[in-house]
Amino acid sequence: MASVPPPSVELTRSPALAPLLARGALLSPFKRPRPDAAHPRTRLVLPGLRIDPARLAGYERVCGFPTGEEALPVTYPHVLGFPVAMRLMSGRDFPLPLLGLVHTSIRITRHRAMASTGAYELTVRVDGLAPHRRGTEAAVVTELRAGGDVVWESRSTYLARHRTSGHQPAEPHGPAMRGPLPVIEDWRLAGDVGRRYGAASGDRNPIHLHRLTARLFGFPRAIAHGMWTVARCLAAHGTPDAVEVRADFRAPVLLPGTVTYAAKGERFELRGADDRVHLTGEVRPA
Repeated sequence: MASVPPPSVELTRSPALAPLLARGALLSPFKRPRPDAAHPRTRLVLPGLRIDPARLAGYERVCGFPTGEEALPVTYPHVLGFPVAMRLMSGRDFPLPLLGLVHTSIRITRHRAMASTGAYELTVRVDGLAPHRRGTEAAVVTELRAGGDVVWESRSTYLARHRTSGHQPAEPHGPAMRGPLPVIEDWRLAGDVGRRYGAASGDRNPIHLHRLTARLFGFPRAIAHGMWTVARCLAAHGTPDAVEVRADFRAPVLLPGTVTYAAKGERFELRGADDRVHLTGEVRPA
């Protein structure tokens, strides 16, 4: 028996992030996360999406991508889909609290190069919940279509940390378990990286902006956006037009600070001065 597709809700424009983040923060204390909780089944659709050239250029500059290219950076559709994802994740029917939610991984498949002048249809849905040894993870799937064809898709996982009982699945053995990669270069990160990326992406989560606001959430200093770290690595690594990217966020990057970009073949990683692994990833032709 064929599965029934989730109901779709068409949006007239990309949602404003600030009210969604505020709503999610207000609802967070009332959420009780667990892997078997109900989750939103709605598929949000944003048709006729076009790229703002000025915003794209700002994103390219802060992430290290060449500016003025005809094709979109491989990570940019995540920025386009983030407000739509936040509309789902800040709602009453999303069971995980938005405050403290940790982006743990992203898997991207780009089927072909995407023109920065193109028109696209963007869809976002929650693909389910799963137990994690530190709590409960939600998977969010984003797709970008052109002419009816999926040209880009991603699957992100977000972790709500809470007490667990019984045996929980272990984290998969990713690239970090294979030994350190050769050093390519060191990057000195300014204290305003989070503010600059927030301005380009719209993600102005207070943990990324200033020392004082980050300390409210338990961080000694502001931390870099996980999606900035993977975008910066991919800008240095390079990607083919049709590509599969896997990235796992393992530890926060404090700002300001110095990190080491290391890579070999399909693999890349970002390490701290003490060899702590912040990010591991792989790039493969699709």
